[in-house]
Amino acid sequence: MGFTFDHIVHLVNDPLQAAADLREKGFHAIEGGRHTHWGTYNSLCYFDLSYIEFLGVYDRTLTEAERENLLVHDCALRLPQQEGFVRVAIRTDDIVQTADMLQKRGLNVSGPFPGSRVRPDGKRLSWSMLFVSHHESSLRLPFFIQWGEGDEERRADLTERGAIAPHELGPLALGAVKIAVAELASHVQQWSGWFGLTCGEPFIDESMQAVCQTVHLPGGNLLFCSPTGSGLVADIIAAQGEGIFELEVVGANQEGVHEQYGATYRWRTSENSPNRNW
Repeated sequence: MGFTFDHIVHLVNDPLQAAADLREKGFHAIEGGRHTHWGTYNSLCYFDLSYIEFLGVYDRTLTEAERENLLVHDCALRLPQQEGFVRVAIRTDDIVQTADMLQKRGLNVSGPFPGSRVRPDGKRLSWSMLFVSHHESSLRLPFFIQWGEGDEERRADLTERGAIAPHELGPLALGAVKIAVAELASHVQQWSGWFGLTCGEPFIDESMQAVCQTVHLPGGNLLFCSPTGSGLVADIIAAQGEGIFELEVVGANQEGVHEQYGATYRWRTSENSPNRNW
């Protein structure tokens, strides 16, 4: 059983417009489809199998009626007023074993239960998912997903229909999901311990006035940042509380940043990537 970064969820009121805005910046982004039993729909931006999901609501009655899926509950709770990043999804190849392991490590486990969506071409995609929580965590924890197809089969299908395709910005890869926290050590210890992940050494990021530490996850690292004084991370926590605030990708042919719908996207060239710290 292994864990891999699967995707980050960005709640937005118009997923198709959000994808169009990213395309204007040089990203390849596509329409996703509808989750017909949850009243939600999405658009997607892939970096190999790691991706961004822009998730919105098209039928609030269905969304508000959902009780099992905490991500749909997030949609009902936050939209339309509060767009932004909400959760990370971690891919597993054995979700039943994952649920058992996480429960033994003291987490509250909901699931696994089935999910699906209909693509624009009419194909129904299926998966299993589970959610976890813990009374000591002030953050929304990741949820876990197992797809109905293996990685190679999914990669071939996504490439064939153009979902995985070159970005105008260059050969992009997902670098890090940045998470603002008031206290660094406890969150890094919790996430690395609960999910069996390794972590790097703490380092100072002067640009954010923060001490940061990476929790390593294949396909996209998790970078926790805690303020050392007045600066970006302190301002984020004061304005919106702890949580995901930025997604950084690497491999671009130019430097750039884009603030979109309550979230920040940053892209770097490989030469200027802070991978030495990740």
